[in-house]
Amino acid sequence: MSQSLLDSHVLILNRFYMAIRVVDVRRTLTLLYRQCAEVIAHEAGQFISYDFDSWCEMSQLNAMEKQPGDDFIQAVGFELQVPRIARLTRFDRMPLQTVRFNRKNLFARDAHTCQYCGKDYPTHKLSLDHVVPRSQGGPTTWENIVACCLRCNSRKGGRTPKQAGMKLITVPAKPRFNPLVTHSVDDPRYECWKTFLPAAG
Repeated sequence: MSQSLLDSHVLILNRFYMAIRVVDVRRTLTLLYRQCAEVIAHEAGQFISYDFDSWCEMSQLNAMEKQPGDDFIQAVGFELQVPRIARLTRFDRMPLQTVRFNRKNLFARDAHTCQYCGKDYPTHKLSLDHVVPRSQGGPTTWENIVACCLRCNSRKGGRTPKQAGMKLITVPAKPRFNPLVTHSVDDPRYECWKTFLPAAG
């Protein structure tokens, strides 16, 4: 199986069709196989639900006439189409109103871009920078942490941007929605998510 496809995103809805989180394909397939979820597919302008068995059958049909943007994982004896949306069949949990503060979400908020030099970097070449250093009383919050490349982090050291003669590209702020979701909807593969997400703005 393709590792990158197993790590791609699936929007998870609760029983009432409200978006609650984003998980990877691997986790989604486990939920489907255990009959804890169903696939929600966008077909001919409407959304149709499939359990695991019927999704396997539909995947075999779709594999014969693949459409642009469709992804398939090679299963034993057939290709399984990667779902984009899944609905939990027994879970009433409401959407989380707060965005979890962690490295993954912060790098997504800053689009994997160093907030000082403006260059894009892979995750392993980024660090978290306290705009106002901890040594000067700076808190570890959305409003005081930015993605920063190792070179700029070293150059800035334990100083504020002004003290280091550096300028922030954007003022850090807490995102209203999960940054991973916000960036995913810009990908044509996840266009179908927009129906279930609150309008940003």
